[in-house]
Amino acid sequence: MILNEINVEQVYIACGYTDMRRSIDGLAAMVQQTFRLDPFNRSLFLFCGRRSDRLKALCWEGDGFILLYKRLERGRYQWPRHESEARQITPQQLRWLLEGLRIDQPKALKPIENLCVI
Repeated sequence: MILNEINVEQVYIACGYTDMRRSIDGLAAMVQQTFRLDPFNRSLFLFCGRRSDRLKALCWEGDGFILLYKRLERGRYQWPRHESEARQITPQQLRWLLEGLRIDQPKALKPIENLCVI
């Protein structure tokens, strides 16, 4: 998978529907204007249209943008549709999404933070 070769610090998904006719400039403008995020930092932004069988990924690589496009031959992405904002997700959630699963897995073990050992 080519996403393993891209050096990113955060991954964001654009919840809701995105017009998949948008190009690099249109998606970068959406990141800036709608989500109030910087498309020129080390983040990966994911977008999905109404059909839920295609996604676009936008990433700044330091000297230019990378635009990835994937169309599924069978099945659909389990894309969050209830919000109209960008949502930061973990690398695990990205794997789930690309495998056709929901990013919120209710039975997944959650990491424990601030555990005090006595």
